[in-house]
Amino acid sequence: MASNIRCFLDVTMGGEPVGRIITVGEKGIGKSGKPLHFKNSSFHRIIKSFVIQGGDITAGNGTGGDSIYGEKFEDECFVHNHDRPGVLSMANCGANTNSSQFFITTKPAPHLNGKHVVFGKVVKGMGVVRKMENIETGSGDVPVVPCVISDCGELGPNDHDGVPEPADGDTMEDYPEDHEPDLLSDQLLNAAEFIRIVGNENFKAQKLVEAVAKYEKAIRYLEFNVDPEVQTAVSEKKIPCYSNAAMCYLKLKNWKRARYMCDKLLNIDPNNVKGLFRRATALKELDELEEAEKDVLEARRLDPEDAAIKKLAVDITKITQARKEKERKAYASMFK
Repeated sequence: MASNIRCFLDVTMGGEPVGRIITVGEKGIGKSGKPLHFKNSSFHRIIKSFVIQGGDITAGNGTGGDSIYGEKFEDECFVHNHDRPGVLSMANCGANTNSSQFFITTKPAPHLNGKHVVFGKVVKGMGVVRKMENIETGSGDVPVVPCVISDCGELGPNDHDGVPEPADGDTMEDYPEDHEPDLLSDQLLNAAEFIRIVGNENFKAQKLVEAVAKYEKAIRYLEFNVDPEVQTAVSEKKIPCYSNAAMCYLKLKNWKRARYMCDKLLNIDPNNVKGLFRRATALKELDELEEAEKDVLEARRLDPEDAAIKKLAVDITKITQARKEKERKAYASMFK
């Protein structure tokens, strides 16, 4: 797509910076009197495997918008198609009803061709788009956590785009579907292994948030590999990723995510001792003692000499017994 205009959108989710999107845009003052830029506006509508939509600079909820041409303006042309993720296109409510609202596709959407005007594409930062795409949404496809453009602007021809090179050497796209050209099966396997090793280095440095992000990224690359001839290898490579991610989440005290990772691991390898132990730990913290006891007893059966497993089994038993004793006393007092 021919364009010599580069713009940046800095995005926050729940007030936390998540990265920069490099794209195209305009800036000016509209007839509403409000500045025609996207700073402090939000992505108000997110539909997974379709689009993220923003640009309502007047109302913020999809009912408003403005432009240098007025509140609405005509369709310009339909030269370009919605043929890939990362296409920027004008949102509208019918023919010739364009304003400042726009959307970014997260997969090809050919049914929009001839109905919405494509005006650009994401050249960097699709990982930020994917993070928003995968956030939880509520009624009306509104994200439950605000996704806000905290800053934006135009970049000159010689300006650096402000996207730092990764210090850990991982230059792979955050999501494998955004890699160009498409990766072959063996390339996906090798990429996942490299990303997992980067995660290990972060874990050794106690950079737990960064480490778990790498393990989850490695899992995405493995899950994207649908080659039937390598599915055994895919499953084997998922195991350390799930296990290490669970460990990170335990250290971060995110018990639900730790349990989720252990569930995924144990679906592949039901007798994985680390998976059973780590899930039991998470279940204990989630106060699901009956399930925790099942896991820790199974882990102990598989590895009866492990000291950490023994200690966890004792701890769970003590908590269970103390709770039963408290309940017994409570019931007894009712009949005095």
